Amino acid sequence: MDIGPPKTLPADGRDTQGEDLAAGRQYRRGRLRMAGLVLVVVLALGAAGRWLHWQFTHIVLDDARVAGDMVMLASRVPGWVQALPVSAGDRLDQGALLVQVDAREAALVVAELEARIAGIASRQAELQARLSMVDRQSESQHAAAAARLEAARATLSGAEAERAFAEAEFLRADRLVATGAGTPQRVEQLRSLRELGRQRAIGAGAEIRQAEALMAAALAAREEMAVIARQIEGLTHQARELTATRDRAALDMADRTIRMPFAGVVDRIFVDPGEYVLAGQRILLVHNPDEIRIEANVKETDLRHFQIGTPVRVSVDAWPGRVFEGRVDRLVQSATSEFALLPSPNPSGNFTRITQRMPLRVRLDPPPPSGLLRPGMLVKIEAETGG
Repeated sequence: MDIGPPKTLPADGRDTQGEDLAAGRQYRRGRLRMAGLVLVVVLALGAAGRWLHWQFTHIVLDDARVAGDMVMLASRVPGWVQALPVSAGDRLDQGALLVQVDAREAALVVAELEARIAGIASRQAELQARLSMVDRQSESQHAAAAARLEAARATLSGAEAERAFAEAEFLRADRLVATGAGTPQRVEQLRSLRELGRQRAIGAGAEIRQAEALMAAALAAREEMAVIARQIEGLTHQARELTATRDRAALDMADRTIRMPFAGVVDRIFVDPGEYVLAGQRILLVHNPDEIRIEANVKETDLRHFQIGTPVRVSVDAWPGRVFEGRVDRLVQSATSEFALLPSPNPSGNFTRITQRMPLRVRLDPPPPSGLLRPGMLVKIEAETGG
């Protein structure tokens, strides 16, 4: 087989063709390294430029946390804790039982006051019945006395007329006897009739006075009605007072049952069943997981980049890689140093200028799923500066 002309070697015996091939490969490697180095430099310059651009056009707030309204529940009245059916971390509906304080004494007070109110109501009913009875009796007595007075007056008029007639007849008969024209028997008879008429007139007058006395008694009974009405009114005021006292006792009894004020989560419990709690003593700490917000402290030098409604991006340390959209909802008009318990008025005169922090609040839009973000979680807020 023909495999070509024989390979000739130089006089010194070296393979020059193999050296040329090795030099070519080394040259190509060098070019590849240079190209890779140039690519790396270009990528690094691009990343650095992008990082610098991001630094000039964005601002990040690290001092930010998830916040919520932590509600401290306390007992308005003292007593023993009878029941505590919840534990920290429980999620409850609105109105769920949290704590039951001993309410036996309050229940007895309410029962006693209700019994007294019922007694007053019975007394009022009795006085009202008596008032109606006196009203009817006095009305009938007054009507009867008025009719009797009218009859007595009519009788008095007739008796006076009869008495006057008998008196005139007696005087006429007496003159006739003096002249001899009359008889003594007629005179005596007319004297009797005159006396009878006088007695009837006296009796009619007495009947009138008795009827007037009955009318006065009827009027007095009407005055008794006014007294009864005032007694009923006094009992009404007393019943109102007892009702207010009963309502206060019922409120005291109701306050011994502490329920969930909203649908939320129990964060912490400070007492155990069987403990004695005082009025105003804290018992539980709860919050509403659906009502959360982001609170941050921005440097006063960066405050110009944040206004009401400024869009921001929120990242939570607990959920890496997840970004939430939001907007600035509120800007507090005072620095955080103004809320310190021990403000520093700088009495020594040595002053160090420190950049102050201004609180702001971010509202997430759309709201996150309930319970995803919890108060106290650390977050970062990113906003564009527009520069």
